Amino acid sequence: MDLNTLWFILIAVLYIGYFVLEGFDFGVGILLPFLAKDDRRRRMIINTIGPHWDGNEVWLLTAGGATFAAFPGWYATLFSGFYLPLFLILIALIFRGVAFEFRSKDENPRWRSFWDWAIFAGSLVPALLWGVALANFVRGVPIDAAQNYVGGFWNLLNPFALLGGLVSLLGFILHGAIFLSLKTEGELAEKARKAAWRVWPFSLAVIVAYTAAAYFATDILTKLGINPGPVPIGAVLALAAAGWFIRQKMDGWAFVMTAVTIVFSMATIFMSLFPRVMVSSLGADLSLTVYNTASSPYTLTVMSIVALIFVPVVLIYQGWSYWVFRRRVTAKTELEY
Repeated sequence: MDLNTLWFILIAVLYIGYFVLEGFDFGVGILLPFLAKDDRRRRMIINTIGPHWDGNEVWLLTAGGATFAAFPGWYATLFSGFYLPLFLILIALIFRGVAFEFRSKDENPRWRSFWDWAIFAGSLVPALLWGVALANFVRGVPIDAAQNYVGGFWNLLNPFALLGGLVSLLGFILHGAIFLSLKTEGELAEKARKAAWRVWPFSLAVIVAYTAAAYFATDILTKLGINPGPVPIGAVLALAAAGWFIRQKMDGWAFVMTAVTIVFSMATIFMSLFPRVMVSSLGADLSLTVYNTASSPYTLTVMSIVALIFVPVVLIYQGWSYWVFRRRVTAKTELEY
């Protein structure tokens, strides 16, 4: 395995980790105004993700930094061509982060209601637009011989991409609802479980529709980098199993199944793309790959040494933080947010 392939895998792992962990954050934020009407319960919902949301975003920052260092050509085309949607995602994440910190600074109901809806909007926009972006990666966008994106913003809002956005949006809402049922108890946990049960059939339907549409809207069948084999089927089956576990009130297993769905779905995308990182709709020879966008072998070697030292430290720390805050948030819990 060469260093180009190694760093493609590492970046894929970083994005997968981000969507698994930040996915339930987005879902909780979207559900916040609807599952609780009084301030105490809303604070309980926010405190289920309060210790984790900023740590989860480190995965995105690391993935972006790794992309810039390992594949500067990919980074340049991605962040210039997808500038507006990525800008909207960034603004939403900033607005959401500010909302978490500012909400409890004043007890005025209007103040807190405003920031509750800010958390909702700051969670909804990224949950939708990440799916749109990933669908465009698979479908292909107009990239010329100079590795420049030559389309516009509206090129990105095609039907297949919007369907991808719906997949991520509903998937994250389901993931977040199950997480809430795990982290709370009593009436709030039951409401979260009912929300998960209501969202589940729609999430399953759109992922099946998206999988079917991918065969017609993309070239993943004819130009497979790595054959994903049963992985996409596993994603659908895991999501189907999640519904059964929700019905049986086995929240832990339901959460595992939605996490597996996200992992398998993202793995399918990256496996199907390889060695491409962005597909050009103007011609197969114009697509960006791990070879024509990569840094020098020396740079990749140095990065590999640094990653070998620091990545385990970060993983251990984040695992420890989840262990420390593993308990459910109850009516008796001292709330920070």
